[in-house]
Order: sequence, then structure tokens, then C-alpha cells
Amino acid sequence: MTPTATYRLQLQPDFPFSAAGRAVPYLAALGVSHLHLSPVLEAVPGSTHGYDVVDHSRVRAELGGEEGLRQLARTAREHGLGLVLDIVPNHMAAVPRHNRALWEVLREGPGSPYARWFDIDWAAGDGKVLLPVLGGRISDERDRFRVDGEVLHYGEQEFPLRAGTVGLPLTKLLDAQHYRLGWWRLARTELNYRRFFTISDLIGVRVEDPEVFAATHDKILELVRDGVVDGLRIDHPDGLADPVSYLERLDEATGGRWTVVEKILTGTEPLPAGWAVAGTTGYDALHRVDGLFIDPVGAAELAGGYREFASPAGDRGGYWAATVRRAAYRVVTHELAAETEHLTRLAVRICAEDPALRDHAPWALHTAVRELLVRVPVYRPYVTAGGTCSAAAEATLPDTAVREARAVFSVPQEAAAVDVVRDLALGRLGDGPDRAAFCARFAQTASALRAKSVEDTAFYRYTPLISAAEVGGDPGAPAVAPEEFHAFCARLARDWPTTGTTLTTHDTKRSADVRARIAVLSECPDQWSELLAELDRAAPTATAPDPQLAWQAWQTAFGCAGVPAAERAVRFESALLKAVREAGLFTSWTEPDPVYERAVTDFVAAGPAAGTGPARAVLERFAAALEPFAQANIAGAALVQLTMPGVPDLYQGTEQEYAALVDPDNRQPFRRPPEDRPVGEKAALTVAALRLRRERPELFGESGTYTPLTAKGPAAAHCLAFCRSGEVVTAVTRLSLRLAGAGGWRGTELTLPDDGTWTDLLTSGREFSGGAVAVAELFAERPVALLSRVGRGGSADRG
Repeated sequence: MTPTATYRLQLQPDFPFSAAGRAVPYLAALGVSHLHLSPVLEAVPGSTHGYDVVDHSRVRAELGGEEGLRQLARTAREHGLGLVLDIVPNHMAAVPRHNRALWEVLREGPGSPYARWFDIDWAAGDGKVLLPVLGGRISDERDRFRVDGEVLHYGEQEFPLRAGTVGLPLTKLLDAQHYRLGWWRLARTELNYRRFFTISDLIGVRVEDPEVFAATHDKILELVRDGVVDGLRIDHPDGLADPVSYLERLDEATGGRWTVVEKILTGTEPLPAGWAVAGTTGYDALHRVDGLFIDPVGAAELAGGYREFASPAGDRGGYWAATVRRAAYRVVTHELAAETEHLTRLAVRICAEDPALRDHAPWALHTAVRELLVRVPVYRPYVTAGGTCSAAAEATLPDTAVREARAVFSVPQEAAAVDVVRDLALGRLGDGPDRAAFCARFAQTASALRAKSVEDTAFYRYTPLISAAEVGGDPGAPAVAPEEFHAFCARLARDWPTTGTTLTTHDTKRSADVRARIAVLSECPDQWSELLAELDRAAPTATAPDPQLAWQAWQTAFGCAGVPAAERAVRFESALLKAVREAGLFTSWTEPDPVYERAVTDFVAAGPAAGTGPARAVLERFAAALEPFAQANIAGAALVQLTMPGVPDLYQGTEQEYAALVDPDNRQPFRRPPEDRPVGEKAALTVAALRLRRERPELFGESGTYTPLTAKGPAAAHCLAFCRSGEVVTAVTRLSLRLAGAGGWRGTELTLPDDGTWTDLLTSGREFSGGAVAVAELFAERPVALLSRVGRGGSADRG
């Protein structure tokens, strides 16, 4: 059954299946059709997210085990709900004592039947797999090793001993294993297994192998066959060697169950038409909805003010495109150096074995790999070696990228290495094992590079409007015009009517409501600049270690205006420390600067997170003055997402106002509201829209239609409206601060479909006749309206 709406719950030891079961009556009353559960398979003990899977054959004991999951499904069914599971095909936890498959590989080496599970370059490690787990060089860590039976212990970690090696002296024993224990810093350049992004604790899984697919999916497929699970969310499909084939195999195995993929699309990039899925998890929708509430002129003025205030130079992010390129070079030459070396080794071997490709120097191939990787404009190409290279795949390595990459070389003949690497990446040079491996690994590395350089680096270096720095977004051009939004929705309704849509997830850097508040700043850039100056005067002792941090921190504080004073210090400090570490300009996760980080925490405590004082008073006055406009954004974004084409996913707690920052702040255990009743305008809006979707699924599903409605009058651009299947109209106010400054609606009208009467489900029965309606009247009680045609079924009860 295709969901009408899903509700994401973050399962963890503090919120197991039994706790989810107790929340079912409340969630059913909201109007969702399915619970959307974070990963449920056995994970590293204590994991709060479940993406570090260690055993695909078992449901996680810490959550209540398989019986706990099945009981949750029964409880959900009793209340009319189904289950959607988040699954992790790309990687497992690289923790040998918990990961039996990896344990066997380490014990038996490349001859292990489990060796095919993982992408390990045995030749690069001289027959060993590097495990970068030591706190220092091995010569300094000798005293931390001990042997117990056939197990080698290092601190709390455990490793299997190769048969016949027990009893050897420590040095010989370590040398005799199928693995090499090394200093954690060696991962950057020496790692010889594929991992998730740059996280060495997560080892890539080769699900393209049919036997590996079967072994890692049997339990999930059993739960699907037994009716426990109705749908699937696929985590990080870009990490797979061949997403197309994987999704076809999964679709066949599940009997075509509703499945969405966590695919990040860049700009106007479409989801590949041939994928056997309902669509994405919704980051493409998130960008379009957010963009509706950003003023393009004000956003440009903010960017200019940011450059003047923060004086960003070079890597500090004065301009978006340059920031992305610099971040990509940093990541590909540092964090992904091992992956680049692997691609170079493959290219060298391919060229050495093919007479037509010989005499390309290894350094030239390495340079070509690097220069092309940083110029892939999307996450990755979708092509297999020896297969058809589509126009979409061609566009991932366009001629402009090739010309720029060739320009790096001083000798034109040596620049020919760029053409070789491009053809290998696009699968044009045949389908032998090495060529297939290069084609797949280039795509996998490109996706890791894009994620790390854009999401985890550039987003924290370029901060004029931090709400625009969100997964799937474009901080360089954050605003979305109504015409662009309508065109996007028309494509969804035509091609992907049951795709996922979302505004907040466990991975968003700021929740939707925080972003909606911050977006108001794009409508008042001058006021924002004045505020910063006033804050500086009000709190002269709250000095940021650099102006860029001050800009970002005060925007964070404004976006979280409703966060209780008692929580600000810890939550703001955690988020802003993560921001400066991810940016990597003055400190980082691997090379922390304690002095700088102490300056960050001191500033946050004295300024943005302060509970009292002149600066707090200044900020609160500013936030209060903009509160009506923030509320208009919050309500507008929520209603648009809940009624646009696609299946809306609500993140836990977001049916009410929800202010959260980047993880772990947004991954706290779910807490139901008091008396199981959500309160507030946003909650009432959410319940009305969800219940309408549940009662009238035909209006929003595969057979539903989407029709833009255009207002007319001097303020027409401030009204965004559309009609679903001729029966439901959504209308919201956009850029409400600019609207107020221009004198309001001033006679602007919205034309409703002519026949019948329309009732606003968000009010106590206000009705409108078809035809032209004054927008000022439509929005007389609130800045949004949800109209249902009277007498065609459904209910106006808000409950």
C-alpha cells in the first residue's frame, strides 16, 4: 500500500520498539498512514542511529528484537498504520568483534567466503587489509596489546588471530595476520578498503554481488513477505557500484513495494527515469519549498553584507562557486587521498595492459583523476563499463570540465591523460574487470567527494544565509520563484506522483522551523546589519574569534529564538563547534585547535547563548518584531509540503513547532506532547492536512492532478496557490515582511475554480464561492488557507 503520509521515528536504546508502540495511538490520530523507522537491524551496541549495521540477519536486540518489531507492526495495524523501514545497503560497521563477516575475513584473509562482501584492495596492502584503529604509531602502542586464546586485544577492541599464529612473539604475530593494525591517521592515505564517505569505521558492502545481496537482504525481505513491512527507504544509493541494477533486484524481490531513495539531486538534475523506485526521500522538494520563502534580492544583499562584515578570503567562502571548488580540492587531496590513489592504481594498470593506452605517466593519470573529480557538477554519473553512456552521464563530465582539467598540464601531450580518465569514468573503454572497477569506483568516489566538500565543508564556509545551506540546496542561488516551484510540482505529478517529500530529517543541519525563521532575514538585510552592530555595542565582551563565526552564531540564535534559556548553551555550543570543525578553516575533527575552540565556546556562552544581558534583550526584541513573518513562513512551508505532489514525511515532533540544530541535537528520543494532543497553529494545520490526505487519497496519489493558481493584482507575487485534483486548494503567503512594507494585498485577488463553494479547513467553517476572491479576505485569520470543495466528501473537522 502506498503511504498517504509517513512519520519518521529515530529508534535507539532509549526509544525502542515498545516506546514506539506506545506512541502509535497518538501518531494514528495525527492522520499519517505509516511509521517510518530508522534502521532496525543489529548495530554496534549503544548506537543512537543504527546505520552502523553489524548483522543483517537479525533485528536489533537493544530495540526489542524481531518479536518487538513484529509486535510494533501488530499494534500499528490495529490503529490503521503500516511500517516503512530505512535500510542500509552500502556499508556495515568496521568493528570486527561485532561484525562476524568482517571477523572471518580478517581471520582467513582473501580466501574467506566473506571476502567477496567487501571492496578490499589486497594488492595495495601487500595481501593485508589496513585497519586504522591505533591511537598512535604501533611502536608506541605495544603495551596495549594482549593475546587471549585466539583473540588479539587492543584496549577494548578485538581481532581474530590467523590459524597457527598463536604463541608467536608480538612483532611476528602482528606481521603474520591478514590485516595490518595502523595509526588512525594512516587512513587518509593508506586505506585499502572502500568506506562510507571518509568514515573508516564504516566499510563498504558489495551488494552488486547476488550472493551478498541475498545474505544482506534476506531478513528485510522476510519481513516484507510476512506483511510486517510495507515500504523501504534506501540510504545512500550513490555509494553503490550499480544503483540501477540494485534497485531493479530489490523491486523484484519486494514485489514492487513502495520504495524511496536518499538521492541528493543537484540543481535541475532529474532522478534517473529508469530507477525502479517511487522517487526520492524529498531533499529536492525541501529545496523548492524553502526557496519560496527566500527573497532573491535580499539574499544577494545579505551576501554582499556578509562579505563586508566577515571579510572572507580564499577558503573562507566569499563566493559560493569558488568555495565549493576550494573545498573539493581540499577533500580530494586530503580526506579522500586514499580513494584517489586507488583510482590511479587502476588507471595505471589499465593503461599498462592496453597498447593503445600506454605511456601515460602515473602522475599524469593521478592529476587527471583529481581534476575531473573536483569538476563533477552532481553527485555521480550513472553508467557501467561497456554499457550505454547516456546524455545525462555525459553531462557529469562535460567538455568544459575536460578543458579546465587539461589546462592544468603544461605539456599538451601529457594532458591526454584527462581524456583517458574521462572515458574510463564513463565506461567507454570496454568492460574488463579493471575497467568495470574504475567506472564504478570513480562514481562512488565522486559522490563521497560531493557530499564531503559541499554538505560537510562548503555549507559551513559560506554562510550569508545559513538556512540555505541545507542538503540538496544551493546557497549561491537559494530563492525559488513560484513559476519554478509550479514547474517542479508538475514534473512530480507527472513522473513521480508518490515520491517522498520532506522538510526536516535526522540529517538536516537545521529543522524546517529554524530555517523558516532565518529566511525572514532575506527580506530585511539592512535590519540584520543594524542588529549585528547593535549586538556588538550591547555585548562588547562577547567577542567572536572571527567575524564569520559571529555572523553564523547570531543567525543561529535568531533562528532558535524559542529555545529555552536553560538549553541554549549546550545546544548552540555543540552545533557551532561542529560547524567550525566541519569548515576546517581554524580547527577540524582530526587537527583540533583547543585555543580557537575555547574562544568559540566562550563567545557562544557570553553572546548567542546568554540567558540574560543587553545582547539577549536586543536579540529578543528583534526576533519579536519579526515573529509574525516567521510564523507565516513556518505555516506556509508546512502546508505546501503537506499538499504538494508526493508523500510527505514528518520528522518526529515536527507536527508542532520544532527548533533543532544539526545532529546529535535533532536525534533526541521522541517525546509525545502532554496529553497526546499537539498544540498550536502549526499542529492544527498539520492535522487538518494529514486527515484530508488520509480521507481523500485519490486527490493526492497517482491519479491526482496539480494545477497552479495565479493571483492577480499588485501583490500577486506574494501569494502561492495550487489546486489538487479540482477539489483542494492550497494558498500561502510568501515574503510577508516585504508584503507588509509595500502596503499589504491592495486588492489582489485569487481565482478559485468556478463551480461550487469552498470551505477553509483551517478555520471554523469560513466559506468562499468559486471565482475571484480577495486575498486579504482569504488570509484574514491566518497567512495560509486550505480549501476543500463543499459536498464532495472529506471532512472539515480539525480534531
